[in-house]
Amino acid sequence: MNEETYLQFARTVLETGHHKNDRTQTGTYSLFGYQMRFDLQAGFPLLTTKRVPFGLIKSELLWFLRGDSNIRFLLQHHNHIWDEWAFQNYVSSAAYHGPDMTDFGHRSLQDAQFAEAYQQQHELFCQQILDDDQFAAEFGELGPIYGRQWRQWQTSQGETIDQLHDVVEQIKTNPDSRRLIVSAWNPEDIPNMALPPCHTLFQFYVNEGKLSLQLYQRSADIFLGVPFNIASYALLTHLVAKQTGLQVGEFIHTFGDAHIYDNHVEQVKLQLERPIHDAPTLQLTDEPRADLADYQMKDIKLLNYQPEPAISAPIAV
Repeated sequence: MNEETYLQFARTVLETGHHKNDRTQTGTYSLFGYQMRFDLQAGFPLLTTKRVPFGLIKSELLWFLRGDSNIRFLLQHHNHIWDEWAFQNYVSSAAYHGPDMTDFGHRSLQDAQFAEAYQQQHELFCQQILDDDQFAAEFGELGPIYGRQWRQWQTSQGETIDQLHDVVEQIKTNPDSRRLIVSAWNPEDIPNMALPPCHTLFQFYVNEGKLSLQLYQRSADIFLGVPFNIASYALLTHLVAKQTGLQVGEFIHTFGDAHIYDNHVEQVKLQLERPIHDAPTLQLTDEPRADLADYQMKDIKLLNYQPEPAISAPIAV
């Protein structure tokens, strides 16, 4: 069962993980090196032991596929999962004149008045991104993150490589290639990214008419991030299979530092006690699009998703 694979992963890290400090100063239980495999013929691997918002997964992946790196597209689709990095940049700039928002990651958990002020400033920021083109261009931009690297990799000669387009064409014409790789890890661009890529590289594999994908993820937040990553790359596999006339095979998820944050431990324990339900089914538009960037939210539907309730947890920024 696909979901049990994820639950066993979380259980293993809780029971055998090394307790370590981390960049966010939250603390983690961490393992280095782990792999999960999901049979995409056995249902779409969206967790049912807690509700995972598939609409956010869809809009984020479509954002990547467009080569976009500005949060305006996400906000237009009511997706706030990348807000914090852009907002942090804004409140640290000379253009910000509101109340002090420094150290908001920790203060907001302890000070209700501060948390309310933070929420108000955050909402104003998001609305200004939506309403003001110039403001969005300056403060909605996250730098050359995932989608930019996938679709507009800048070479030292000043040329642009569309890695994803090239890989799709290779799958069509040379499916046995061992070079069906897309990388988001561009060392030259790392300093200009809001967040260095956690899911750094993925590779496709074709066998017996089925398309599989393996992801290498250098850093993985098991409770909040990994369920999104599983569903996102499973969806990407389905979309590329649609574009290339193949069936889906496996999604293989390989990790570097996989961790559970200290303030997620109780949430993980709760999730491990819950029952697993039948996996949902993914339904795509009948015809492939001219390019992966042309897919729309309405082209992707999830059927028969009946999960347990969501479990909230703080994000470590």
